[in-house]
Amino acid sequence: MKVGLYFGSFNPIHHGHLIVASHVLQNEDIDQVWFIVSPQNPFKTESTLLNEYHRLHLTRLAIEGEPGFRVSDIEFKLARPSFTIDTLENLDVKHPNYEFSIIMGSDSFQNIDKWKKAEEILDKRRIFVYERMGFPVRSDLRGNVHVCRAPLMNISASLIRRIITRGNSIRYYVPESVLEEIERGGYYR
Repeated sequence: MKVGLYFGSFNPIHHGHLIVASHVLQNEDIDQVWFIVSPQNPFKTESTLLNEYHRLHLTRLAIEGEPGFRVSDIEFKLARPSFTIDTLENLDVKHPNYEFSIIMGSDSFQNIDKWKKAEEILDKRRIFVYERMGFPVRSDLRGNVHVCRAPLMNISASLIRRIITRGNSIRYYVPESVLEEIERGGYYR
């Protein structure tokens, strides 16, 4: 099975994430997209993150009923901060017959050289890069990198958190089930 791993804090998950995942699933040579919820990204401060189990739950709510999507908490069981190479190695052991690739935005791809064992990732994995506004895809692509022409949306989790902080509605930014849970839990207020 060919699995595209979509790593992220998903703080919170939103329609932009889901559109990218759907686009990659429908247009690239993969069988499933797994949302890898990162409890602690080495490039983000932990204080800005909603509790990891709440983010995991919101992500599960968001993909409910989508047969090509799956949520993974594998990084919850690994050392922190979460490094992509460690997750990949762990998944390879657990699923030796699966082929894992990475789905990432062009903003993250611009920093891939700072990742732990970046050369190994670039040499051994397919990477699907979707463009994010303000972060053009680099022209010096190396490795097995595929540029995905997913629809561009100027939406981000940080924007959603700011909207919530101001007391405004995020109704059309996130799935209804995610909205209801965020409101019920009083998240990001």
